[in-house]
Amino acid sequence: MRVRFSRGVLTIAAIVVVLAVAITVGLYNLLKQAKPFRQVVAGCVVRTPSGELNLDVEQAQISATIAAVAARRKLPERAVVIAYATALQESKLYNLNHGDRDSLGVFQQRPSQGWGKPKQIMDPVYSTNKFFAALVKVKNYRKMPLAEAAQEVQRSAGGYAYAPHEGDAKILAAAFTGRVPKALHCTYPAPTATPTTTPRPRAEEARRKLARALGSTAITTERRGWLVAAWSVAHAQEYGLRRVDYSGVSWRAEEVSDGWKPGGKSSTTEVVLS
Repeated sequence: MRVRFSRGVLTIAAIVVVLAVAITVGLYNLLKQAKPFRQVVAGCVVRTPSGELNLDVEQAQISATIAAVAARRKLPERAVVIAYATALQESKLYNLNHGDRDSLGVFQQRPSQGWGKPKQIMDPVYSTNKFFAALVKVKNYRKMPLAEAAQEVQRSAGGYAYAPHEGDAKILAAAFTGRVPKALHCTYPAPTATPTTTPRPRAEEARRKLARALGSTAITTERRGWLVAAWSVAHAQEYGLRRVDYSGVSWRAEEVSDGWKPGGKSSTTEVVLS
């Protein structure tokens, strides 16, 4: 038995199919043009020609501090690479309040071995200065294998363990010393405002903290400017900064993955924080 449909039913069915196709195509084009929603989570990424690394905010801050202390001491990039490889092995670039026996801090320095008091070692600026002060006493540290130079400072039970971190250390050094511009990008959720208060950027407070590690915050070279810019981005959440401008480009905290964009207000003689 055949089922016959009237011409009216067939017409309605055809209209429904056409409408369904039109709606599907319209939704596809709309979704294609729309930017995907992404939840803003605090975190950082370093991108250089040598590779890419993801960092927690604390790791980025520690990395920026090590580079700033090295710049203040006028040390070569090789010293920074050695410091990063050591810190990656000892603490994964975290300021640890525990460790083997009485080891503490980024470099797991021991108060009992003369590195300083516990409170001092837990200060990344202090501990980094102590590391570099010991490193520069190592004869020919710039030319010797990284693991040997690090071991001369640390006197670790497993000095061979520093070598595998050299590649990542070089990526970090290129970014945080400012040799590779625009290499650090961090994203931070918008600060929470209460009915009576709105968080405000504390740019001057940030500059005072930077000065403790770097000395003068004056921009004397473009590379130094990028060092200051990277330090500022790494510490932006701590000081309520939502934007950093330098050399004609701008970093903004709400940008999830786009990084630095043209349109910065500053020149190569100033890093603007806001």
